[in-house]
Amino acid sequence: MKKTLLATAIAGAAFASGAQAATIYNEDGTKLDLYGNIQIAYKNQKDAAGDSKDELFDNGSTVGFSGEHLITRDLKGYFKAEFEHEADEAKGAGNGLTDGDQAYTGLKGNFGDLRVGSWDPLIDDWIQDPITNNEYFDASDSNGLIVGLENREGNKVSYTSPSFSGFQFAVGTQFEGDAESYKGEAFGFDKVAKESDSNASFFGGAKYTAGAFSIAAVYDNLDNNDGTYTVTSTPAPTPSTFDYDAGDQYGITAQYTVDTLRLSLKAERFDAGEDAVADVDFYGFGARYGYGMGDIYGAYQYVDQDSTSVASSESSNEVILGATYNLSDAMYTFVEAATYDRDEDAKDGVAVGAVYLF
Repeated sequence: MKKTLLATAIAGAAFASGAQAATIYNEDGTKLDLYGNIQIAYKNQKDAAGDSKDELFDNGSTVGFSGEHLITRDLKGYFKAEFEHEADEAKGAGNGLTDGDQAYTGLKGNFGDLRVGSWDPLIDDWIQDPITNNEYFDASDSNGLIVGLENREGNKVSYTSPSFSGFQFAVGTQFEGDAESYKGEAFGFDKVAKESDSNASFFGGAKYTAGAFSIAAVYDNLDNNDGTYTVTSTPAPTPSTFDYDAGDQYGITAQYTVDTLRLSLKAERFDAGEDAVADVDFYGFGARYGYGMGDIYGAYQYVDQDSTSVASSESSNEVILGATYNLSDAMYTFVEAATYDRDEDAKDGVAVGAVYLF
């Protein structure tokens, strides 16, 4: 998952989501902003057979709206809605503003932040992003091992506390009612479906900040990915159903910032509930330095897969390097290279691109 607009929180390129936003309305305590970006890039990357494939592609272009209004002096209502589009082939069918990125509404004040809607998992924001919050190449994670991942960002309710002398916590749930259903793919089948029972999963985390140092821990029980799935591919196997236990996901990340240099360490685990899926540990180190006209950054991650798993592969060492250069306050370029230490050098490659923020 690419996270460009969050990437440079400490560096010379002061880009953040909404940083270039145009205020459409701001009166009597009510504010409405329009913001977005155009991101076009070129990549040359190896596939599973070791063949190099290149492409000029859209790298996550987005249009977003955000708003807020004062309910009382100490209570504010707010919303955000973001939509993705394909800037490289905008005239193609379905390449307009057809895909939602995130959308939520909530209340915030001295009590904290209460939110409902669709947004990135907490383990992304607090654990994974500090290591590789890059333009295109990111360190691998357990997402590809979880059936039903497409629904993970939606139907959520969360509460994030204010800071208590540097301590902060967040708790939330994803609710899937029995009127929900999932259709996707899993274990080599292109058509897999699941009818949901009403269930509320749990995720939560805690963070402590002291000066330039911070540490965060997150747990997600992945409950809503459990269940009985039906294979509807043609021809269907016998039996055509399988029970699936997604397992658990948790991790801890520490960060230390010195001027425009940020150093991060991570330990993360995907504890699979299935014998046919690998338990995986991720140990990562990331660094990002703002040199005045952009960032220089890099990351190393050791991926340790359980060798007793039927679906496991060899453990690997991942290295990602990159740099950005600011052409203006609203425009920058980037270059990245990555190696993932896989058979046939799969996923290894380079990418260059340009981003315009508005």
